[in-house]
Amino acid sequence: MSASSFNSNYTTMANLKAIVAAGSGGIGVILPDEVSSNRYVDFDAPNLTTALTDAGLPASDLNVQNALGVDANEISIAQGDIAAGDKVLIMDPLDSTTGVTIEKAAAKAGVQVIDYDRLTVGGSAPYYVSFNNVAVGQLIGRGELACIKAYKIKKPLVYVMNGSTTTDNNAVLFAQGYDAVLNKAGYKASVGGKGNAKTINETGTGTWTPSQALTDFQGAYSQNPKINAVVTPNDENAAPIIAFLQKKGLKPYTMPFTGQDATLTGFQNIISGYQCGTVYKPIWKEAQAAAAIALYLRAGKTPPSTLVNGTTKDPTTGRAVPSVLLTATWVTPKLIESTVIHDGVINAVSLCTKVRPAVAGDKKIPTYAQDCKKYRIH
Repeated sequence: MSASSFNSNYTTMANLKAIVAAGSGGIGVILPDEVSSNRYVDFDAPNLTTALTDAGLPASDLNVQNALGVDANEISIAQGDIAAGDKVLIMDPLDSTTGVTIEKAAAKAGVQVIDYDRLTVGGSAPYYVSFNNVAVGQLIGRGELACIKAYKIKKPLVYVMNGSTTTDNNAVLFAQGYDAVLNKAGYKASVGGKGNAKTINETGTGTWTPSQALTDFQGAYSQNPKINAVVTPNDENAAPIIAFLQKKGLKPYTMPFTGQDATLTGFQNIISGYQCGTVYKPIWKEAQAAAAIALYLRAGKTPPSTLVNGTTKDPTTGRAVPSVLLTATWVTPKLIESTVIHDGVINAVSLCTKVRPAVAGDKKIPTYAQDCKKYRIH
C-alpha cells in the first residue's frame, strides 16, 4: 500500500482486512466544525466512515463526531472516546492549543492520535495526514496570476486574504505558498504586510468564518475601491464576497477570485465567471490514508514506508513528524468534468441548475445550465 494507491471506489481498503483482524478496539474520528468548510460534513465524515468500514472495521468500533467549532466540545469528545476505550483518534484540531490538550490526555491513556488535515503545532502525534499545503498555496497563487491575465486586468490591485493564521498551521502554509508565487511576479504579498502598488494585504490574522471574511473585505474595499482581484484561501470565504459584489453590479470575468475545497457553490461561481478556479483536494484519498494509518496503529503495527511518504516540520519544536502528504489539483471550468464530476465529488445535476446569480443591473447572465453546456459538463 502506498500514498498513491487509493481510488474513489475505495477498493484498496479491502487489502487491510488482515490488519483489521490483527487489532482490536475502537477508532474515534473528531472533526472540527461545520462553518469553515462544508467538506467536513459532505466529504470527511462519510469518506472516513466508508474507508474504515470497507476495510472491515466493525461499525461498533467507529465513532465519528464533529466539535461544531467549539474547543471544549472537541476536548470533551476526545475524553469520551478515550474513556470508551478507543485505541486510536483521528483528529482535526480546531487549533493547536486544543490539539495539544487532547494529545496529552491520549498519551496518558496509551491512545494514539493521528493529526488529520491540520498539524497540531507543539503536539506529539506520531503521524500526520494531509496535503502538501505549501503546494496548495502555490496553486492558488499561480491560479490568481493566470486569471488576472485571462480576465485581461490591465492594472491589477490584488487583495490578499488569509485563513486563520493564528490558529491554523495550514493557513500559514497556504499563505507561504501563494505569497511566494505573487512576490516572484512583482507583488508584495505577506501576512499583515503593507503590500505595494499591486497588492493590498489583509490586516490582522485572517479568518475561516465566511461572514467575517466578508466584513474584512468590505472594510478593505471601502478604503480601496480599485481592488480588482482577490486571493481568497477557500471557496467559502470567496462566496459571500462574490455575492456582495454581484449586488453592486459586478460583471463576470472582471474580478478573479481563488479558492479551495471544491465546493458546489465554488464551482457555480467558477463556471459563471466570478471565481477563476479552486484547489481540488480529493478528500477520499486523505480519508483512506488516515484510515490506513489508524488501522495499522490499532493493530500495533508500523505503517509501511510506501504509505508514509514524507515528513512535516513542527515549527515550534523542530520535530519531523512522519507524514502522508497528498497532491492537490487546480481546477478551472474546462477541468471540472474530468476531475470532480468524474470522481463523484460534485453532481452535475446539482451544479447545472437553471438559476443564475443576481447581478444588479444585468438581466443577461447565463444560467448555470447554460454555463455547463458551454464547458461540456454533464
